[in-house]
Amino acid sequence: MNRTHKFSKRLALHAAICLPALLLNLTVAQAEPTVEVLHYWTSGGEAKAAAALKKDFEDHGGKWIGSPVAGGGGSAAMTVLRSRVLSGDAPTAVQLKSPAIQEWADQGALANLDEVAEKEHWNDVLPKRLQTLMQYDGHYVAVPVNIHRTDMIWANPELLASVGATEVPKSWDEFNTVAEKLQAKGVIPLAIGGQPWQETILFENVVLGIGGTDFYQKALIDLDEDALKSDTMKKVFDQMRTLRGFVDADFSGRDWNLATAMVMNGKAAMQIMGDWAKGEFLAAGKEPGKDFLCEATPSNDGYLFNTDSFAMFDVSGDDKIAGQKLLAELIVGEKFQETFNLLKGSIPARLGVPMDDFDECALQSEKDMQASQVSDGFLPSVGVDMALPGALTGAIIDTVTSHFNSDMASESAVAKLLENINLARD
Repeated sequence: MNRTHKFSKRLALHAAICLPALLLNLTVAQAEPTVEVLHYWTSGGEAKAAAALKKDFEDHGGKWIGSPVAGGGGSAAMTVLRSRVLSGDAPTAVQLKSPAIQEWADQGALANLDEVAEKEHWNDVLPKRLQTLMQYDGHYVAVPVNIHRTDMIWANPELLASVGATEVPKSWDEFNTVAEKLQAKGVIPLAIGGQPWQETILFENVVLGIGGTDFYQKALIDLDEDALKSDTMKKVFDQMRTLRGFVDADFSGRDWNLATAMVMNGKAAMQIMGDWAKGEFLAAGKEPGKDFLCEATPSNDGYLFNTDSFAMFDVSGDDKIAGQKLLAELIVGEKFQETFNLLKGSIPARLGVPMDDFDECALQSEKDMQASQVSDGFLPSVGVDMALPGALTGAIIDTVTSHFNSDMASESAVAKLLENINLARD
């Protein structure tokens, strides 16, 4: 065998060994970013918003696998998630609230996003409290999609005008006075659905309006015992009792959007609800400032927020990891934040996004949100599970709904609140 032939054989053998490895490396390097997204945006503007995220991801070369789970305000999706994780088949990205983010991170189930956060300067473009909620042990594990506001009054301007009110009440005393006049004319002053989370949104608004931002922080986030059993908390329950008298007799079990429809159709004057209520007015062709009013509740310059967010679960596979990084980058990106929130009815979680195309309700919300960054009044909502772990949230909700649906005295409600929270802590 001549040298040339021997060299050719060695070359062929080398190629046979190395070429598959080279092709494998090229395949890994060119892995298509892939995400399976478990979420519960399944209706109306939510579904359109989810479709916008899917399109943006695919436009950037990614493969999107949608796993929507309807029902239960996300509880059904969380049941699916637990089953998937226990079976070793976690989705790459999951829509979660901040307490759940912390719980999953504590179990070591979430992926680290610090590389993307540093590259995209998240610490410069996200509100400080949101940064904290998206982190675990100082590391980013999730990304915020939007900011909803829960301290809002939605009002029928014609009904307010019928009792001489040209604007939404600015204090709880003024609210009570206007409500009494409306009631005297046979108008339902306050539309609400008799569901525990709706009653708790009402409660947190009263806590903020009567106690202020520092009291809200101490009572409903820090769970400070002195704040919980204070005279201020008694005044909160006194006001809740007054508000109960402004609600119609058929409120029990009513969904929030049906309460919104009461305001829209002139059956009730006001509703206290998150800014997702705006979507109901807009879907009916109503114009803010003309057909309905949107103003902050008496809130002492506070801002109660809810945010949708996605946590990235710890998965293997270069395609999935690349998908998580791309998805996280796009979600916090300026373009998506604008597109998504115009569809969702919320405002961007990213600071500095152009607001030219947003309506006046969103513009006011964004202005107040910015101000709350300075005043340290940007506070998580209890009623929509933003502030506390589930058991502690449940302790507050159980107390509020028990008081609202009975003749329980304010003093008893204060004692019951502290008792329920201490039991939940044990």
